Amino acid sequence: MNKSEELIKKLGLDATIHAEEIPDIDLYMDQVIQLFDSKFGPTLRNTDEKVLTKTMINNYAKGKLFIPIKNKKYSKQHIMLINLIYQLKGALSINDIKTTMDPINEKIDSEHFNLEDFYKHSVALQQANAKSFFTEMQAHEQEIDQMEMEEDLKHLLLITSLANMSNAYRKAAELLVDELISNKKEHKK
Repeated sequence: MNKSEELIKKLGLDATIHAEEIPDIDLYMDQVIQLFDSKFGPTLRNTDEKVLTKTMINNYAKGKLFIPIKNKKYSKQHIMLINLIYQLKGALSINDIKTTMDPINEKIDSEHFNLEDFYKHSVALQQANAKSFFTEMQAHEQEIDQMEMEEDLKHLLLITSLANMSNAYRKAAELLVDELISNKKEHKK
């Protein structure tokens, strides 16, 4: 197995919570945390990390990153929204996540918006991204393998290449968040 295959396996890029895996009954916070741990726990870098904590969920609620909860229980919609936040938090600041989530939260009660359909599209894109990442990773690895240098230096080149790509994707996402902010300001005028 080459490095890219090993890395992809460890990353667990296909790990997600599919809409049909979310219970139709409301869950208490501990049950939500347990659901996320079961799906994303194996993808953590070390055992000291937490997928989701009570503090995180409370901070998301206080920051109005998702719709208000009722009776200390989280609905299927809440779990979908929390998963979207979970996917964003590795790349965006909490303020950028709020900006990104605001249009979704504003549309939830609209008859023209179906959160579950939106969520399913998001999961499908995540799955497609995992496949694209694998292909891209193999291409980087093959390119670097053709270079004449020591293996440890090739390893470092792969690290710098991935970090560079990560920065490019994060910056592109940030520019799109800025566009959301700009569009919102234009609509207020």
